[in-house]
Amino acid sequence: MTTALRRYPVLIALCLAALFMVVPFLIVVVNAVKSPAEYSEHGPLSLPQGLYLNGLKDFWQRVDFGQKLFNSAVISGSVALLAAALSVLNAYAIGIGRIKGRTWVLAFFVLANMLPQEALVYPIYYLSKQVGLYDTRLSVIIVFTVIQAAFGTYLLSSVLGQFPREILEAARIDGANKWQVLWRIVVPVSRPTIGVLLVFFFIWTWNEFLLPLVMLISNDNQTVSVALGVLQGQRLMDATMTNAAALLGVLPAIVFFLVFQRTLTRGIAVGAVK
Repeated sequence: MTTALRRYPVLIALCLAALFMVVPFLIVVVNAVKSPAEYSEHGPLSLPQGLYLNGLKDFWQRVDFGQKLFNSAVISGSVALLAAALSVLNAYAIGIGRIKGRTWVLAFFVLANMLPQEALVYPIYYLSKQVGLYDTRLSVIIVFTVIQAAFGTYLLSSVLGQFPREILEAARIDGANKWQVLWRIVVPVSRPTIGVLLVFFFIWTWNEFLLPLVMLISNDNQTVSVALGVLQGQRLMDATMTNAAALLGVLPAIVFFLVFQRTLTRGIAVGAVK
């Protein structure tokens, strides 16, 4: 055992980290399909004697979870696509175009990415009220597109800054203009990195709570994370329904991550090889 700890410390640490992440999720799954009486009698660590799905059903109907799921999917998907496209355009100008003051521009994007959302709540709230976008999905999409694109611009600028100049010069000699170089050469070569950004942007936006809580006050516009927090704050739920709510809230993000796991792995592997 001691020899294994010395030879594979990183692998053992990763296994322990995975265990600490999987066990809480399994506990949530088990208690989501357990009846309230069974939970009270045997506790949260006991296995269910049968599948009790009323907690999932009641929560779905109580918060109109289908509408919340649609809102989160529209917002997260739109932000992922728009932020990735904006990141590519910005990074192309900074990393390959070599604009003046490149270092200061990148510093600005880093600062924007590090700015806490609590500092943005009131300005965004006031501005959205003035332009008539308050309590609309579009307002949240615009805000998170800018926030996520700040990180994407910084990351892609570093990648495109190392782009082979020989390829760019060859394309220009063949008569390609700047847009053709971008869409026919830069984007296909950078596709793995862009795929990683799409996955991250979707999951990050899906899990956002503070800004959607402030900006989306109507029940028809709320996202999944806001619905979970507001429901637990306004109404009393039993333990099994709470676990059912947590399971329904995190399950779509997990499914999305698993579906695009190959894209994420390929992007990381390509970055490591480079």
